[in-house]
Amino acid sequence: MRKIDCKTIEDCIYNLALKACVSLTEPCKKALESAYANEDGQTCAFALKTLIENFDTAEKLNIPVCQDTGMAVVIMEIGQEVRIEGGSLISAVNEGVRRAYADGYFRQSICDPLTRINTGDNTPAALHTEITDGDTVSITFMPKGFGSENTSKIFMLTPSQGTDGIIDAIVETVKLAGSRPCPPVYVGVGIGGSFDTCAYLAKKALTRDIATPNAREDIADIEKQALERINALGIGCQGFRGKVTALGVSCEWAPTHIAGLPVAVNIQCHCVRCQKAVI
Repeated sequence: MRKIDCKTIEDCIYNLALKACVSLTEPCKKALESAYANEDGQTCAFALKTLIENFDTAEKLNIPVCQDTGMAVVIMEIGQEVRIEGGSLISAVNEGVRRAYADGYFRQSICDPLTRINTGDNTPAALHTEITDGDTVSITFMPKGFGSENTSKIFMLTPSQGTDGIIDAIVETVKLAGSRPCPPVYVGVGIGGSFDTCAYLAKKALTRDIATPNAREDIADIEKQALERINALGIGCQGFRGKVTALGVSCEWAPTHIAGLPVAVNIQCHCVRCQKAVI
């Protein structure tokens, strides 16, 4: 049994948050640069160039790449041979977030859903845990802005709607979102499971590198077809009409009930921020 102190986890969260809020992922940068190189619409090309200049400036000046530094989404894969000591895991995660958002001067956006009173430190984080084999803890930190989160949807399809229904749901979600989630977007999709698990799968799909297809051929085909149809919509960067409305589509799946076909579509703006570490 390997022992890991809560302070180690807190410090890891702290460092991941500090980096994530000022840096796009490398696959996201490359996808935006590729979109700019292939865009022939003058307004869209200008918007894409501005986004590229923005992420470059944010890193150089060590300032947030977007003013919405998001809700802190933390995914932890905890090996069953690990024993976490020295306090509360949830408290360690939230303390890491609290410290990072204070020290980084990041916007604190979390509030009571009814009174709208701000918690004042961007906590609590949205924490998801999975128990895995081994004696390590894998931590993923993703700041999730709500301009894109607000355009996400869950569909409870019938099994007869099949693959076509899944792709239609993905494309419909992006079409209805229009320019609101600051396209070009990254689309995370959860297929199967239950109402709640498919939503988590969609969120987890956004932690995959853009342009990395699912290992399952039929799922990868859904990703490919959905991306082609989304980009055929012509919404373009920031809604200025162009070739690239989505940088990528990533799907995760789980077995489901014989009577159902849950599908969750979680939209991420062009600002894909995700940092990972293994303890």
